[in-house]
Amino acid sequence: MKDAQSREPLMANPKAERVKEIARLSTRSGRAKAGRFLAEGPQAVREARQLHTTRRAEGRGPVVHSIYTTTAAAQRYPELVDELPGVTIRWAEPEVIRAMADTVTPQGMIAVCERVDVDLTSVLSATPRLVAVLCSVQDPGNAGTILRAADAAGADAVITTNGSVDVFNPKAVRSTVGSIFHLPIVVGIDFAHLVQGARSAGLTLLAADGYGDADLDDLQDEAAAHRASGRGQPLLGQPTMWLFGNEGAGLMEAELAAADRRVAVPLYGVAESLNVGTAATVCLYASARAHRAGSHAQRDAGVVEPAE
Repeated sequence: MKDAQSREPLMANPKAERVKEIARLSTRSGRAKAGRFLAEGPQAVREARQLHTTRRAEGRGPVVHSIYTTTAAAQRYPELVDELPGVTIRWAEPEVIRAMADTVTPQGMIAVCERVDVDLTSVLSATPRLVAVLCSVQDPGNAGTILRAADAAGADAVITTNGSVDVFNPKAVRSTVGSIFHLPIVVGIDFAHLVQGARSAGLTLLAADGYGDADLDDLQDEAAAHRASGRGQPLLGQPTMWLFGNEGAGLMEAELAAADRRVAVPLYGVAESLNVGTAATVCLYASARAHRAGSHAQRDAGVVEPAE
């Protein structure tokens, strides 16, 4: 961490043009124009720094453009304000951070980051086994929750279709708790183009649908039976692309029609439905468990992947 004498003067004017420029990243148009987004709070800054360091070591482009911090936050998290190649780090008064941030009570630290999304071809060419697709999901909190769940379940990528919320929305970024920096993200894809690519990549399309003809519990039982008998590959054990729909309308008919199976998460209580973020978490973990069990079964049977 720079000492007091080597730092630039403390930023004290919340109405300064630089502060306004950063605050504009809270808007979709501001992010689109700048090609950058905000990562608020120590956890998000930590994950952004880690990805930045990894990419630079690989000879790839930067992730973090600049970091702004209050003195109190810098003293509490000194490792997050250590010098980072090519990154501007500035100290600011709390009111300046508040003017920059999207939250009412920010945590005293903000990173301005370059967009980290990738193209669809790069994701599909990597032979993914588990992909989450947000089909017109519009709530940033739900989008962030699904992205975080996908990360935790070991998914290979998250994709959003046209009409979905911008996952670089500050609330969505906060909801991921740093996971936005952990796995490939493809944004704003035409659904028909996505389906074509998924078919070419050998992915099974499963639609999370409350009225689905397949019950997730039954599919998990099927996976367990296959695992016990050592026969075949169950539906959940296949390379899968899960489709998750809009909060109110669910998946559109064209999206449901494109799926290989429509899968319902069973409800045992009196609730009429599950929040899309919760449903996505359950579905992704069901697939992740089937994939892991299949990998363990292959290992126990002495099946070894061929060397490249």
